[in-house]
Amino acid sequence: MADEARPLRVALIAGEPSGDVLGAGLMRALQVETGGNVVFTGIGGEQMTEEGLKSLFPIADLAVMGLVEVLPRAKALLRRIGQTAQFLLNDPPDIVVTIDSPGFTRRVAQKLMVRDFPLVHYVAPTVWAWRPGRARRLARLYDHLLAVLPFEPPYFEVVGLPTTFVGHPAVETLRAAREREAAAAAKGTDFRCRHGLAADTRLLAVMPGSRRGEVARLLPVFRDALLHLKAEGLQLQLLLPTVGTVAQMVREAAPSLPYPVIVLDRADERYAAMLAAEAALAASGTATLELGLAGTPTVLAYKVNPLTAAIVRRLIRIPYAGLVNILQKKLVMPEFLQQDCRADLIAPALKALLTDPAARQRQIEACAAVANQLGADEAFSPSHRAARTLLAVAAQHHRPLLSPPT
Repeated sequence: MADEARPLRVALIAGEPSGDVLGAGLMRALQVETGGNVVFTGIGGEQMTEEGLKSLFPIADLAVMGLVEVLPRAKALLRRIGQTAQFLLNDPPDIVVTIDSPGFTRRVAQKLMVRDFPLVHYVAPTVWAWRPGRARRLARLYDHLLAVLPFEPPYFEVVGLPTTFVGHPAVETLRAAREREAAAAAKGTDFRCRHGLAADTRLLAVMPGSRRGEVARLLPVFRDALLHLKAEGLQLQLLLPTVGTVAQMVREAAPSLPYPVIVLDRADERYAAMLAAEAALAASGTATLELGLAGTPTVLAYKVNPLTAAIVRRLIRIPYAGLVNILQKKLVMPEFLQQDCRADLIAPALKALLTDPAARQRQIEACAAVANQLGADEAFSPSHRAARTLLAVAAQHHRPLLSPPT
């Protein structure tokens, strides 16, 4: 009986800052769902560390994006893949959850084919966008998949991989941030007050990515777009919400921008900045979805190494890059990708969101619909739905260390 009462041992493997956010939310939910009868191991960043995880190695070691960009880091990444797999095999947990970062997590999973614990992946690969054959390969590696988009489960269930739509955790992240800021406003300590910003100061969020390569490619373009806005007489205060992996790089680049800058690398302040901003210019990725859920009109931009772009262009199956646009099946957020990722194109679109109330309102209304698509109106948060699914999977593969939730 004493053995049956031991804590559930969960290993979580996150490979980038967006996965760190998901992992932290899942850890909090598992603590609640198990009454604290759970312990964590694995790999994570600052947010998972705050929830009690001691990471096997720094998450920054894995923050690489692009087919060509990864080549110089290949040897180090392969070493980390082997280290991670060996860590899990040497001291097997009750369940392993790999989070997004398919380039890293899939290779770890391949080394865990012979195992005595269930393996779950959190965030489905975008087989609906490109390389649909990945669904079948994932089904050979994993016992269960947690999907964050409502249309994803059929793509994997048809090849035999049990899949649960749990909702997108950005929904709960922004909901919590909104509640915090409402409470702070009631006390006169909201975002503007904390940073000494006047009520009429126009705030623009600038988010050039969470990887060093992204920041290096995009921030110069963003700076030039801002120079166009300044030349046209727009007065702005820049907010740069960022993450630990690139915070120092962003701080060093901030003085080159043509407006006053506030760099924010704490999670709570990042989300508060998204809510406070009048508009945003952001790298395509999770941040643009978070900005949409915050109700912040956004222009998104992205570019990668030209060779990477040429390869991806041949494989891609969807017309949009941003999740808001994909979910709404129309261009809600203006997109400027690759050869169109130019300051002279970005600046007019950004100016429209800062000066045209009708353009702003159209985007805000479309983003409100996206929130409902992603589970904002459900009784349980995405993280809690994910936690309950994990407990059910663990109970199916082991004697019931914990009863699956009802």
